Amino acid sequence: MKLWGGRFAKSTNVMVDDFNSSIRFDERLYKHDIIGSIAHVTMLAKQNIISAEDMAVIKSGLEDLLDDIESGKVAFDIHEEDIHMNLEKLLIDKVGQVGKKLHTGRSRNDQVALDIRLFMRDELVLVDDMIVNLQEIILDMAAEHLDTIMPSYTHLQKAQPITLAHHLMAYFEMLKRDRSRLEDAKIRMNQLPLGAGALATTTYPLDRYFVADLLGFDGICLNSMDAVSDRDFLIEILAAFSVMMMHLSRFCEEIILWCSNEFQFIELDDAYSTGSSIMPQKKNPDIAELVRGKTGRVYGSLMSLLTTMKALPLAYNKDMQEDKEVTFDALDTVKMCLPIFSDMLRTARINKKNMYDGAGGGFTNATDAADYLVKKGMAFRDAHEVIGKLVLYCLNHQKTLESLTLDEYQNLSKVFENDIYEAISLEACVNKRQVIGGPAKEVMEEVIAINRTYLGMTL
Repeated sequence: MKLWGGRFAKSTNVMVDDFNSSIRFDERLYKHDIIGSIAHVTMLAKQNIISAEDMAVIKSGLEDLLDDIESGKVAFDIHEEDIHMNLEKLLIDKVGQVGKKLHTGRSRNDQVALDIRLFMRDELVLVDDMIVNLQEIILDMAAEHLDTIMPSYTHLQKAQPITLAHHLMAYFEMLKRDRSRLEDAKIRMNQLPLGAGALATTTYPLDRYFVADLLGFDGICLNSMDAVSDRDFLIEILAAFSVMMMHLSRFCEEIILWCSNEFQFIELDDAYSTGSSIMPQKKNPDIAELVRGKTGRVYGSLMSLLTTMKALPLAYNKDMQEDKEVTFDALDTVKMCLPIFSDMLRTARINKKNMYDGAGGGFTNATDAADYLVKKGMAFRDAHEVIGKLVLYCLNHQKTLESLTLDEYQNLSKVFENDIYEAISLEACVNKRQVIGGPAKEVMEEVIAINRTYLGMTL
């Protein structure tokens, strides 16, 4: 007979048991369910709701049960529906009738709300560590490539010369925001729902603040209906995961382009590439493509939970059981993608010459040529027109700005002098951009130092 079966005259249908059960996916909450139960039963004894002796038996039984699970001695039962009922049944089997007192003053509604918060709080620490590892790789690569000049793009058309360090550090900043979003979500999540009961608290004199302190929460949920029906924190986390995966996907897209024969800016290590079953010459960036593809999977988890929650009346509804599978899937996807992407990036070989040569084409120094005229006293709009005409002249005569003679320059403007050639060199185009946030070497060194401090790394 089920622990809640007193009101029922017949057993549930076997298919209903299977359909209703969540143990297949919520079993991973076992540790946090037990941790929450130990805190709850400790509070019950403190408040004299149960005796200290009963509390000691239950607490010891829960600790033994945790050891049994982690040593592989426990098989969960689908007929007990979920991890909460499984653990309660196993506890009663272990310690006897006193185990039935554990559920005094709580409901599965506030219990599951507690468990998922405890679980995700720990998991976000692991995700954050993975993000930091990727940031450290990016910082090290940026420090190594302060002088590696490459083209930048807008509209996938060559724009201006930058350095690989500057390009990589753009993703570092994105990851900083990703960390911040997850931390913000964790702060809002870190409020104790336990004590809300099914939706209207309980008549027992619970000390919710005591439990919050035991479990490391910043405070308690102040409305019991909201406490059991809130999944905003999971939606926030999935949204943050989605943005982070979007960042990884953008990075992957560039890596895929850079690996192509048309670019040849980088080559991925053999250990992070695959081949073709029919074309022996192929070396495919499958890992980058998979990370890019799995981004849609995380988006799907977010949309699924938003859709589940969009029309639910207060308070708890069984629909909310659907929160876990999508959350766990998105979490697992993120935890799979971050490490393998990090290693793929760390082991990639950079083709500095091809990057430099790429920066030399497409008139990436045209803006600097215009700035040269401005610094000589010409209005920017006039300078823009002059350089535009020079570019058209170069296109019509198969030339570059660097290869034009001084006479050709002066045919359009007498302002040009011999120093134009130094002004439009790739090195000058990069290193004269000394505004903070720009690609100049000394600026990038400053930014890298700032971000090493941000990560708490030794300079």
